[in-house]
Amino acid sequence: MTIKEAQETVDSWIKTYGVRYFNELTNMAILTEEVGELAKVMARKYGEQSFKSGEKDNLEDELADVFWVLLCIANQTGTDLTSALQKNMEKKTNRDNQRHINNPKLKNNA
Repeated sequence: MTIKEAQETVDSWIKTYGVRYFNELTNMAILTEEVGELAKVMARKYGEQSFKSGEKDNLEDELADVFWVLLCIANQTGTDLTSALQKNMEKKTNRDNQRHINNPKLKNNA
């Protein structure tokens, strides 16, 4: 599935099952909540915390939840994420094409 197809799939789901998009500010709050849930799993899986009784490693699901809400926000703001990502990659490449390669902090940990 391409990013464009993902945006179309989410839009179709919202129009079929979701009644309508939540407003942009609500979706921003939901995105923050979902990122927090992802952070909790990351802290337990890769950090020093351990999973509590009843908690599970649902990293894939939490990542998908974050992506879902990003797709919603993109759709409702008229953002083509494929184009936005391409432009962002160009920006990062132009700005950082030597920055990380020349970073001694990264070389020491390789």
